[in-house]
Amino acid sequence: MIYRNDEHVDLATPRGPMRSHLFRPVAEGRYPAIILYSEIYQVTAPIRRAAEYLAGHGFLVVAPEVYHEFEEPGTVFEYDKPGTDRGNELKVTKEVASFDDDAATLVDFLQSHEACSGKIGALGICLGGHLSFRACVTQPEITAGACFYGTDLHQRSLGKGGNDGTLDRAAEIEAEMLMIWGRQDPHISREGRREIYDAMTDAEVTLSWHEFNGQHAFMRDIGHRHDPEIAAQVWSLTLAFFTRILK
Repeated sequence: MIYRNDEHVDLATPRGPMRSHLFRPVAEGRYPAIILYSEIYQVTAPIRRAAEYLAGHGFLVVAPEVYHEFEEPGTVFEYDKPGTDRGNELKVTKEVASFDDDAATLVDFLQSHEACSGKIGALGICLGGHLSFRACVTQPEITAGACFYGTDLHQRSLGKGGNDGTLDRAAEIEAEMLMIWGRQDPHISREGRREIYDAMTDAEVTLSWHEFNGQHAFMRDIGHRHDPEIAAQVWSLTLAFFTRILK
């Protein structure tokens, strides 16, 4: 489908406006929605291309700027050491409650959007994988959650204080989950993946679990860690997942 990528909205949150970027099919109609949570670098060109890909397959996509209370609207960090350092700094500066307030704001926005069918999913990459998982914990309106190598889940170190407790609340998830991992990811060890899998299984979460021979950020379509072959497989799984549940 032909899509549009020129819209944004500043959503009111308890900690100030949250710039959120919209991507949707050009054809009028009501479409299932996906909250797309970015990496620590915010809404970069690769994140925008991911959103465009989903919109081109018939979804209304909203990509929020996750550090909106600390940075000017439109801020994007570079994929370099200063950008990485800033993104990681804010990841443990932002209050966990603020992440939760953002998720509630996004769900409310989508439920009232004229182009939304009322069905909502979440997808996240790296930091965003954790945020997608957590949104599925706190927002029962989300019925499908995809997490691409979500960081800090097993370490419980997201947010100020480093004690997010997200994984410990897995039993609260009502959504079906799609979990994607890279076996060569240094940020999420084999033992860490096992802890996440066991917690979700013990909580009787409905899930699909896929591990690939890829490094961290193998889905990002720039840089030396990008693996186009694996990325194509993951996008195929992801589209089938969201289509089955949301359409």
